[in-house]
Amino acid sequence: MSDRSALTRRDFVAGASAFMAGARAWAGSPAAGVALTDLSAAEAVARMRRGELTSEAYAQALLDRCASMKALNAFITLEPDRVLRDARAADQLRAKGGKLGPLHGLPIPIKDSLNTRDYPTTVGTPALRHFRPADDAPLVAQLKSAGAIVLGKTNLHELAYGWTSNNHAFGAVHNPYDPSRIPGGSSGGTAAAVAAHMAPLGVAADTEGSIRVPAALCGLVGFRPTTGRYSQEGLAPITPLFDEAGPHARNMQDIELFDSVATGDHGSPAVPELKAVRLAVYRGYYFEGLDPEVARVTEAALAKLKGAGVTIVETEIPELAELIARVTGPVQYHDTEPTLRAYLAKYRAGVTFEQMVAAASDDIRATFGQYVLPGGRDVVSDAAYRKIVDQDLPHLRAVLRDTFERTKTAALVFPTTLTTAPKIGDEGMLSFGGRKVAFDVAMSRNIDPGSTAGLPGLVMPVGLAANGLPVSLEFDGPAGSDRALLGLGTAVERVLGREPPPRIR
Repeated sequence: MSDRSALTRRDFVAGASAFMAGARAWAGSPAAGVALTDLSAAEAVARMRRGELTSEAYAQALLDRCASMKALNAFITLEPDRVLRDARAADQLRAKGGKLGPLHGLPIPIKDSLNTRDYPTTVGTPALRHFRPADDAPLVAQLKSAGAIVLGKTNLHELAYGWTSNNHAFGAVHNPYDPSRIPGGSSGGTAAAVAAHMAPLGVAADTEGSIRVPAALCGLVGFRPTTGRYSQEGLAPITPLFDEAGPHARNMQDIELFDSVATGDHGSPAVPELKAVRLAVYRGYYFEGLDPEVARVTEAALAKLKGAGVTIVETEIPELAELIARVTGPVQYHDTEPTLRAYLAKYRAGVTFEQMVAAASDDIRATFGQYVLPGGRDVVSDAAYRKIVDQDLPHLRAVLRDTFERTKTAALVFPTTLTTAPKIGDEGMLSFGGRKVAFDVAMSRNIDPGSTAGLPGLVMPVGLAANGLPVSLEFDGPAGSDRALLGLGTAVERVLGREPPPRIR
């Protein structure tokens, strides 16, 4: 384990105390009482478009915040001079009367598994430390075309293959709510940056929870769209059946802004009356064995929603656990090697798959040795894979589709993770509620069905546990119901409010 994973609360406070002019710079007049780093993405863009705030001043405030929060280790690559140069170009465009995009002048951190032309794309692994793709991933290009500025590349679990972001090559990412704890993974760097107000909006990616787990553990809104809604080109892959990019933000408005840019649909999602909303709850899978504090906060949030008029429909999905066991892991194990080989070749990374694995950290080599590489104990054969993809996966999708139709519900609702953020290094058995639970079960059990079936999933913070760490709910809607799900999220946010920011600021 890298020594960079050891960070005491005292170290973090010392770093935070160095926070200087950026966070003390006020948006608009001092009477406005809002620090630049506290602005939402939509608010910052609106002020820049009106000329009330320059992109350079805003970028400098965020960069100062990044410097003061460097101990979180949220970034692998951050080049302040490049960011400020791009911000000045945005200001010059506005001064000349140029056409301004919906993200004009907004710095956005990008998970370091999406290709960027101007920054290395390491995927968090040593062999790709100096890999510079020739072109931006299409999603990154869309954001830049809309006026966004790349605010560096964020740290992640190596090769996006885990839920901790305890990267043994580039150092562990730390949770802003408690730096001794994980931020979740694999998009932990983006989550830490947004939660710590280094940026209001960031790009993450999710194969099996990599948007949603970090959002849950860092008190953020996270959106994993229907698989295929956003381009997967230029995203370091695990399996095209599950891979999907998506945003982290601190509120629903910014999530909607991101989705509108990524899809070209700039209409506001319809916000439903909660008295007309029906949500499905399956306690036999999603609510079993919860940390008592997660259960307490979850039930309080559901009670608030019911008080606002939401109808909670208790249901059962008897085949769910069995189908997930047959599909979720095996598809990823089978597809990892061929898809990564193709990625390295297509984008001319300059290393082979074998070289990349040989240079990887010990934990990744061990995982690949068991699940991915020929001869591994849990490698999935082509014949088994074909049955999964041709029979089991379609059956899972049908079961979930039938659940929505049968219950006449807009979404399934459940706690995203079984417990709050574990300590860095606690990756074996976790103890809560008087029982021991495997780390991977605690982090991934509830998020597995949505990404495996390709459903849109929206994670929303709903309160803090007694230990001061965030608890969240996930809303999984039917495939293709993305804009309706975002509208639902806005309605829910109005009832449940927003998560308090980390105390150490």
